[in-house]
Amino acid sequence: MNNYILITGASRGIGKAIALKFARHGHNIVILSSKSEDSLENVKKDILSYHVDCKSFTVDVSDFSQIQTMKNSLAGYDIDIDCIINNAGISYFGLIQDMSIEDWHKTIDTNLSSVFYTTKVFLDDMIRKGSGCIINISSVFGIIGASCEVAYSASKGGLNAFTKALAKEVAPSNIRVNSISCGAIHTSMNGRLSSDEISELENEIPFGRMGTCEEVAELAYSIFHMNPYMTGQVISIDGGWT
Repeated sequence: MNNYILITGASRGIGKAIALKFARHGHNIVILSSKSEDSLENVKKDILSYHVDCKSFTVDVSDFSQIQTMKNSLAGYDIDIDCIINNAGISYFGLIQDMSIEDWHKTIDTNLSSVFYTTKVFLDDMIRKGSGCIINISSVFGIIGASCEVAYSASKGGLNAFTKALAKEVAPSNIRVNSISCGAIHTSMNGRLSSDEISELENEIPFGRMGTCEEVAELAYSIFHMNPYMTGQVISIDGGWT
């Protein structure tokens, strides 16, 4: 069996940076995205340029049946998922009373339920071989909450609790589970902010700037290779913001 790193939401931003970071260090990659098929294929080309293998799938991670189908598709490739990096996520900005039921479910399903789905379909294999790593990309808002981002904050808070609980459950099988709690990272998710709002935000950050996707990728890579005794942790990368 050949070891692979599986990364959700990998067509851009943090997911793309993580995929390229692992590829540069010789890891085979499986990348998923719910849309932007052209972007996903461009990331695949970049990964292949590092002389590692890459499989790409357009998958809506909020749909368990699509995750299961993707997993079944991997069976023919002699692939062993060594690490799952749950990065796919969406945000919703607005007052809670203006949020539709559909938007609530979409946010929770994409940011939280999807992590349960990927874990559910691959965990048996990790338990069987007695090793594995799960890294969840979370947010500081899952700890401190954010006004007008109640659903997003709730999903990330749930993700942090999921991380801690699952880490205890699977530690006897030598499987590590940790979260990266991102502060303000320069991604398209912040596209709604004006230049003045970005400047105001950066003034609140002791480091004086937003973080980069590459910095998050560096942390994810470090966690993957870190002492195996470290599990159940929510590790912040926020420039001292919180």
